[in-house]
Amino acid sequence: MKITFINTERMFTREWFRMYLQITIGAFILAAGFVFFVTPYRIVPGGVYGISIVIHYLTRGVFSFAPDGLPIGTMGLIMNIPLTILGIKILGPRFGVKTIVGFVLSSFFIDFLTFLWGTEPLVPNEALLSAIFGGVLIGLGLGVIFRTRATSGGSDIIGMILEKYTHLPLGQLMIAVDSTIVLIGLAAFQDWKIPLLSWIVIYISGKVIDATLEGLHYNKTLLIITDHYDEVKNTILYDIGRGATLIRAQGMYSDVEKKLIFSNMSRREAFLLKEKIKKIDPRAFITIINTNEILGEGFKTMQETTEL
Repeated sequence: MKITFINTERMFTREWFRMYLQITIGAFILAAGFVFFVTPYRIVPGGVYGISIVIHYLTRGVFSFAPDGLPIGTMGLIMNIPLTILGIKILGPRFGVKTIVGFVLSSFFIDFLTFLWGTEPLVPNEALLSAIFGGVLIGLGLGVIFRTRATSGGSDIIGMILEKYTHLPLGQLMIAVDSTIVLIGLAAFQDWKIPLLSWIVIYISGKVIDATLEGLHYNKTLLIITDHYDEVKNTILYDIGRGATLIRAQGMYSDVEKKLIFSNMSRREAFLLKEKIKKIDPRAFITIINTNEILGEGFKTMQETTEL
């Protein structure tokens, strides 16, 4: 994700308000996941807020001005600011104003909700259920923020810095960074349930981020080989109302030339087409593939996509 440090969007336009409203909503959802589900059970799901949770519980009763422990949101903010400055110095201006607004709002909402709600879990005595729903809310909040082309800061920046010097894949480095933070939680709390629950949160939040960015309604890609090419073509074009591409293919075993039909459509349209082909040519060869994203005429336009 490439972002310039200077905010290039025109201020106070409808798009500007929509974007920052989206960041605000995402930050609130993220904070709710931590306050209501994750923090009360001392779950450490990586990132700066995972470290902040460890610090929060280890500092209980240490400081008179924070008898319940140092605030998680404030500690996350304190760590995010130097990490962002370090990232700009080492990696260049890749972290936009939206990223800064995102982690500032997330920190604010975590401490604000904690002040209003307290430290009790929303669902008492249900650590696993809380890990699941905490992962859903954290993933949804991050996904909403990511859709504005902002990053979450924190461990993302650590991963990018390590990538520059180690040349290892960023995804693997992010897993390593978050797993290290999870193990810090294990060392701090001496409880094996902590890393197990933490990895559940990390896994679920990652899946929800993907679903938020790519959408839940998978389209289908169909590859069709049939001896009744004209009938199937007319069914796709006129009955289903979709386009298709003809690909000249050749069977490797028979060396016979085949016509391969390539087409993209919705799940419902794919089901209808399959039923119609069943009547036209029961011997047809059909491959149906789940497709997370299709861009172009008849589907999502390039302008609607998030630049990742």
